[in-house]
Amino acid sequence: MPSRRNDNYNVRSDENGYIDTEHMTRSQRCHQHNKPKKKGHKLLWLVVVIVAIIGGFYAYRKYTNAKQAANAIYSSTQVAKARNVSDALKKKRPISILLMGTDTGALGRNFKGRTDTMILCVLNPEDKKMTLVSLPRDTEVAVYGYEDYFPSKINSAYEYGGSATAVKTVQKFLNVPIDFYATINMGGLEKLIDAVGGVKVEPTISFTYGGYTFKKGKEVNMDGKKALAYVRMRHEDPLGDYGRQERQRQVLTKLAFKSSGLTSLVNQKFLSTISKQMKTDLTFDDLLTLGTKYRVATHDMDSDFLQGTSELINGESFEVASTTEKQRITNKLRKALGLSKAKTGNTLSSDNDVNISSEGKDTNYSNDDNTYYGGY
Repeated sequence: MPSRRNDNYNVRSDENGYIDTEHMTRSQRCHQHNKPKKKGHKLLWLVVVIVAIIGGFYAYRKYTNAKQAANAIYSSTQVAKARNVSDALKKKRPISILLMGTDTGALGRNFKGRTDTMILCVLNPEDKKMTLVSLPRDTEVAVYGYEDYFPSKINSAYEYGGSATAVKTVQKFLNVPIDFYATINMGGLEKLIDAVGGVKVEPTISFTYGGYTFKKGKEVNMDGKKALAYVRMRHEDPLGDYGRQERQRQVLTKLAFKSSGLTSLVNQKFLSTISKQMKTDLTFDDLLTLGTKYRVATHDMDSDFLQGTSELINGESFEVASTTEKQRITNKLRKALGLSKAKTGNTLSSDNDVNISSEGKDTNYSNDDNTYYGGY
């Protein structure tokens, strides 16, 4: 077979260009073996690019799904904010969120109306602390815009005028700005918990309710139905509604921790469920900010509740909080928000303004956190 020489490396090749390895020297064979395979590298880079495109498309889809879910749950109260919440988020200042659970669909219920749960949450990323304060649903108030119906129960505010009325009533009641709200269907709580794979909870008391048995101190992973039964029981709890509030805070906190994880945020089942069971005036960008800059605030939790005294008024049972107790809660929340001391609110007052003054150097919160200094 005729052959020709490879001019570059003095290696023989046939008329078709194939290397004649039989006549190669050892050094020539080594050089030929170590020549870069340009075509192989091109294929490798093509694979990398394709994988990157697929990964980017997947991430985009997940991002799009999350944004669509956020848009679905967004519902403005059409109420002017008491302060500049966008600036607060941008500067990572403490923010407040009124969490409300409605009765709709809970354990077979099918009516809409009053809030079964009201928790005021303050997230403080600088102190890495979350403050939760439960407000008993039977707390005596004058509902904002419906003062003629006084005395009313605080949980009726949502029934009278929705989230907007509930926000304005709680703001005026405690003289604490509420930056955002989030309303969840307590029937939907079951589906949300199932969507994240359940929550691990350590029962505070032993009891049987709704076909489930709970043992105090024994941690158990609860699915949606079991968790809903756990937070619904009230009459067998020695603390009554206050004991139930503690269990509600416990489960909602566990759910919040698990929901804020990446696994849940890209879980289509969770996103689909939350879009049907929740309403909030937190935008998609707000939620992203909370997930990236405020999650650190969940490292330490301070849980409390407004303590009232049971009173029968016009044949109806109310929880009436003393001015001292209201002031204690106002002080706690304003301190968590980095605001100056101020007198607690009064829902019968003609003054609807909320004090949003920032904490000053001379602000003096007492150790027991229930005394107001500086005059009313």
